[in-house]
Amino acid sequence: MPHSAKLSTRHLLGIKGLSPEDIHLILHWTAQFKEVINRPIKKVPSLRDITIANLFFENSTRTRLSFELAEKRLSADVINFAASNSSVKKGETLVDTVNNILAMKVDMIVMRHAEPGAAEFLSKHVDAHIVNAGDGTHEHPTQALLDAFSMSEKLGDLSGKRVVIVGDITHSRVALSNIYCLQKLGAEVAVCGPATLIPRHIYSLGVQVIPRLEDALEWADVANMLRVQHERMDRAYFPSIREYHMRYGVTMDKLRALSSIPVILHPGPINRGVEITSEVADSEHAIILDQVQNGVAVRMAVLYLLASQGKNIA
Repeated sequence: MPHSAKLSTRHLLGIKGLSPEDIHLILHWTAQFKEVINRPIKKVPSLRDITIANLFFENSTRTRLSFELAEKRLSADVINFAASNSSVKKGETLVDTVNNILAMKVDMIVMRHAEPGAAEFLSKHVDAHIVNAGDGTHEHPTQALLDAFSMSEKLGDLSGKRVVIVGDITHSRVALSNIYCLQKLGAEVAVCGPATLIPRHIYSLGVQVIPRLEDALEWADVANMLRVQHERMDRAYFPSIREYHMRYGVTMDKLRALSSIPVILHPGPINRGVEITSEVADSEHAIILDQVQNGVAVRMAVLYLLASQGKNIA
C-alpha cells in the first residue's frame, strides 16, 4: 500500500460511497494505528494542528468515547458538543449550530444524529470534513470498518467468507453498513431474524435470508449478533423477549451442535441473555473486546486519512 495513497472522498458519510480501494486503505492504516496504541507511549503528533468537534445529537457512550480517544491519541484538539446542553434546544438549526462551531476554526466534524441523511446534508452546507458516527437507521460506517477489520484479523482475507447478520435488521444502521462493507471486500452476506424485523427490500442488496438461526450458524464463518433496538420501534415486532431469545439467541448448546463454530461478533451494548448468553459473550469464540480495541484504531485511521487530504501531515 503506497504511503501517499489517499481516500477518494473528503468525507466519511457511509460505506456505500467508498470504493473497495478506500476500504482497504482504511484497514491498512488501522493496522498501523493498532500497533501504535499497543505501545507504551500511545500518542502520536499526526493531527497536532487539527481541531475536531464531536457533535452527538443522540445518546452514545462507546462510539463517542472511542472517537474522543482516537482524536487524543492523534494529538488533535477536541471539542465535545452535546445537543441536550445546546442552543438546538432553543430552536437553532443544525447548519447554524455547526457554522457557529466552524467559526472557531474547526477542521473536522464527527456527528451522530437521529435523522437518516443528516451527515450528507451537513457535508453540502459546511466547509469541513464530516465523519458520520451514525445517522438514524441509515449507516454507521466506522462500526462496519472495525467489524471488518476484526473479522480479517481472525480469518484473513474476507473474500469468499460467509457472514450472517442476526437480529433487528430493519432498525439497524450497523447491518446496512456491514452489508455494503463486506460485499465490497468479497464476502457473502446473509441475514437472520424475525420476519417482522427483516426489511422487504433486503433481497435488492444481494443478501440471502436464512429464517432459522441454527441453519444460519451452520452456514456462516462469522455471526454478527445485533441488539434489538426497542427505542426505534413503534410497535411490538415479536411476542416477547423470552421467545426472541429461544429462537434467535445464541447459546453454547446451539454452538456445540454445529459442525464448525463461527466467530461471534456483537457491536454492543450487549443484552446478555437476549441475543447472546454470557457464556457465549465471554467465550473463546467471541471477539467482542477485540472490536472495542479495534474501534479506536479504525477511527484513528479515518481521521488521519481525511485530515491528510491537501495537507502535509506526517
